[in-house]
Amino acid sequence: MISRLSRILATLGLITMPALAPAQDHGLTSASIIPGWKSDPNTMIAGLRLTLAPGWKTYWRAPGDAGIPPQISWAGSGNIASARIRWPRPNVYETRDMRTIGYSHEVVFPIELTMVDPSRPVNVHAEALLGVCESICVPVDVKLTRTLDTEQATPAEVQAIREALADMPKPGAAHGLRSTTCTAEPIRDGLKLRVDLQMPPLGGNEVGVIEMPDKDIWVSDSTNHRTGDTLTVETELVPPGAKPFGLDRSKLRITVLGDGQAIETYGCTGSSD
Repeated sequence: MISRLSRILATLGLITMPALAPAQDHGLTSASIIPGWKSDPNTMIAGLRLTLAPGWKTYWRAPGDAGIPPQISWAGSGNIASARIRWPRPNVYETRDMRTIGYSHEVVFPIELTMVDPSRPVNVHAEALLGVCESICVPVDVKLTRTLDTEQATPAEVQAIREALADMPKPGAAHGLRSTTCTAEPIRDGLKLRVDLQMPPLGGNEVGVIEMPDKDIWVSDSTNHRTGDTLTVETELVPPGAKPFGLDRSKLRITVLGDGQAIETYGCTGSSD
């Protein structure tokens, strides 16, 4: 995971910085694992908190063509069977005809930790490779360790994690999404995909984000336009082999980002279904 992103960064000509070198070098002023609570006897909710210098940003899981997705390894952690990151609603940044999607100032990523043995403490050893950008992008390799005990959590830490969970994109049906249809047509190096979502406006400049389960398939920045209650999102999908391929529509993850709110849905039906 970490090595794959390292290859991406090398291709971009970026230079790896030491973890948490002076903030003027990379814009990340602090990074920490914060404790939360147990959601059930086997599951602990914690958080990864990042604080950024003014003017700097870091990225969402689908960061746009010019962004760098965060990659986190939990290798070396103790008493963790699995770790799942939750993603708060990101912001959309449009600069110089480029779109990136991410966070500025401060972000807390809630983490759902499944414990091997609930009677033992959780020892976190995390390595996060982050893209942090202002006018240039700098990869920051952060190594964090902490022994977590929910009794250590302060009210402010718990509140920060709960607010991040509350700010996640909502299910489409909760915002009145009535249908999601899609049409895929072959192009020289892949597919052109059109997705029509029947839903009320989210406000502002709505941006649809299409994600594939296979992260090796390149997804272009989308174009978006609305006609009444239908938002149309168009993008191109290019696999490593650069040729048309069979698309499993049920595996698509579709997020729509609007003015202070976002929705998420999975899969779409064919336009003729």
